[in-house]
Amino acid sequence: MQSVLLRNMQKDQKGTIESITVGAEYGRRLRAMGLTPGTPITVCGRAPLYDPVAIRVLGSTVTLRDNEAEHILVTLT
Repeated sequence: MQSVLLRNMQKDQKGTIESITVGAEYGRRLRAMGLTPGTPITVCGRAPLYDPVAIRVLGSTVTLRDNEAEHILVTLT
């Protein structure tokens, strides 16, 4: 299976979070939003200039800036 950074995923692509490569306060913030390894996600859409990205996770829609999505590695399904 192919792994990509969340920031490089396109609309309607699905995957499972493989790893999050940021720690400290920001890592805790991502985990609080439900973004943990093993969690399935779907890219719902992107803004016209591709920043931010909207993802569907655990029944909620979350938006992340590209500099935030750069730290999330996803295995495509």
